[in-house]
Amino acid sequence: MTSTAKRPAARPRPFPTPAPPPVGQGDAPAGGPGSAPAFRPMDRSRIVALRRMKATAAGLLVLAAVVYAVCHWVGHSRGAWGYLEAAAEASMVGGLADWFAVTALFRHPLALPIPHTAIIPRKKDQIGESLAEFVSDYFFTPEIIGERVAQARIPRRLGEWLADPDHARELAAEAARSVGGLAGLLRDDELRNAVASFADKRLREVEVAPILARLLDAARDSGQHQRALTAVLRGISTMLDQNRDVLRQKVAQESPDWVPEWVDERVFAKGFSLVQHFLGDVIGDDEHALRRNVTEQLEQFAERLRTDPQQAARIEDAKLELLDHPAVRSYLSDLWTTVKGLILDGAVDPDSDLRRSIESLVLRAGTALRDDPAIAGKVDQALQKLTGHLVSHYGDDLAAVITTTVERWDTAETSRRLELQVGRDLQFIRINGTVVGALAGLLIYTLAHLF
Repeated sequence: MTSTAKRPAARPRPFPTPAPPPVGQGDAPAGGPGSAPAFRPMDRSRIVALRRMKATAAGLLVLAAVVYAVCHWVGHSRGAWGYLEAAAEASMVGGLADWFAVTALFRHPLALPIPHTAIIPRKKDQIGESLAEFVSDYFFTPEIIGERVAQARIPRRLGEWLADPDHARELAAEAARSVGGLAGLLRDDELRNAVASFADKRLREVEVAPILARLLDAARDSGQHQRALTAVLRGISTMLDQNRDVLRQKVAQESPDWVPEWVDERVFAKGFSLVQHFLGDVIGDDEHALRRNVTEQLEQFAERLRTDPQQAARIEDAKLELLDHPAVRSYLSDLWTTVKGLILDGAVDPDSDLRRSIESLVLRAGTALRDDPAIAGKVDQALQKLTGHLVSHYGDDLAAVITTTVERWDTAETSRRLELQVGRDLQFIRINGTVVGALAGLLIYTLAHLF
């Protein structure tokens, strides 16, 4: 892997709080663009712990020096004093060597530019690149990420969260507000024309004849056409009763002058009664011949719509004529305004159909993810494929965040920060070096005198 490939350019960024000073010299160093993020409150306790461990290690070294001086001055390297002096001398050597080794990681010991010291400041960028390469090769892999995704059981946990009515209600409210906010940001003039053009185009492309044929078949199969016929006949009967006098006057006006008035009355009464009785017979008889004839005519008309090109063409012409009507064009132009108003009203109203529909959809989705292993398995597979694709194609870019971030950090500050993280444990190396050096010196001195 080449860590420098496709690496975004370093971009300095300021931080609101100053970064810490060298440990042991103060509480907060000056920071600036390109520096590491400022210390967090928990780092204060680490500073105190690191200073304490440094003091302990330095105290042991000073103690070894004092013991060595006393033994050399009082005992003159004779007898038991010699053994103690040898142990103290080796303890000083071990402690100083480990102090040098630990210090050389973070800075030049005694500020002297000794070769192969200040390793972290000199190798900061290489360390970032190596860390990024290590993470990319051994962490950002489809197998590891896919395993973690499977162990997380994301679909079931998401389903449990969504299936909670309170969560569904909250999510529906947020979604409705987002939809309403988006609708409010859109430009009405552009969308009005776009929606009208889209609706007009789609309506012109739709073949009405087949759709109308299916609707007629559905109405016939469900008996809706008979109920509609009954309603029409009852309306006609009621209309005739309400306009009996008007019809009577019309018959009188059309009747010849030589026909007596009583003849007109009897003819009208007879005809009116026949029509009303006929309507009553059809309304009351579900098997009336007129009803069967209407059903047959409906079937024949539906069949012509499916098979007769001329009939279909007439329907299409009627549709186009209707779409060209000014009232229809005006309605299509106002369609976006109507839809937008419904969306905005639904977003504001907690009891709107929009809110309830979104909430119901969220609950159903959550229940399915929680209770249906097949659906949860498919979602889990999709998540694993997605994460695998992202890791395979963008894993290096993700890992490069480490490289670019470390490159932005100030060299000295990075060294101080790393020392704050691991320096306390490294002080045990100094302590152990002081103690082990004393034991080793004592053992060597003893063996030298024995042999």
